[in-house]
Amino acid sequence: MYEELMSAGFTKAEARIYAALVELGKAQAGALSRKTGIHRRNVYDALERLIEKGLASFIRENNKRYYMASDPKKIIDSIDAKKEALLSVIPLLEQKFNAVKQKQETLFFKGVEGLKSVFDDQLNSKEILAISPAYAAKAVLPYYMKHYSNARIKKKIRLKMIYTGGIRGKQMPLCEIRHLPKQYESPVSLNIYGDKAAIIVWGIEPAAILIANKEVAKAFRNYFELMWKTARK
Repeated sequence: MYEELMSAGFTKAEARIYAALVELGKAQAGALSRKTGIHRRNVYDALERLIEKGLASFIRENNKRYYMASDPKKIIDSIDAKKEALLSVIPLLEQKFNAVKQKQETLFFKGVEGLKSVFDDQLNSKEILAISPAYAAKAVLPYYMKHYSNARIKKKIRLKMIYTGGIRGKQMPLCEIRHLPKQYESPVSLNIYGDKAAIIVWGIEPAAILIANKEVAKAFRNYFELMWKTARK
């Protein structure tokens, strides 16, 4: 019984004293101390908290204070009141939690399956901006990229692609392509979509960093637009 009361918000002392009050009907602090084995000073502290919660009260008889337990149903009333108070503030807490999460979320992915997760996430956006070494994705994800391209086209997601390395990429539906000279070739791709930016490192052990941050995505988008003006059609 004590554990159940404690799960409802009672301290251990409060649970033992409340149960003792229910059993005794009414009692002085000394009697409660003897019955529960709790020090008299701690009994008084627990009784005051129970009174504040509306779960106990006292009367005076012959100038002596006797304590009584309130109806146990008040425990449920107390929990319901706390629940209502929490429900009123939960939406605000969730809003702040999601805002902070959105600002701080940085995810790390490794390996082929990790990269697939990043590309799958891009399929939930309306437009993708990408700077990538020519054919890097097809070399590492040869079978998956065909599925990715088909899904992108089916969802009508526009793609603006800047290929680095001087090699001309193949034209695709819903896709604008530009190119940068050989000296700008890099083993790193940058994909920007929605409020996210993915930095992808290609190689034998590919990896990606996905940053979910509106301001960071905006900064990378500005960088992409500058490179877009520099690149050749």
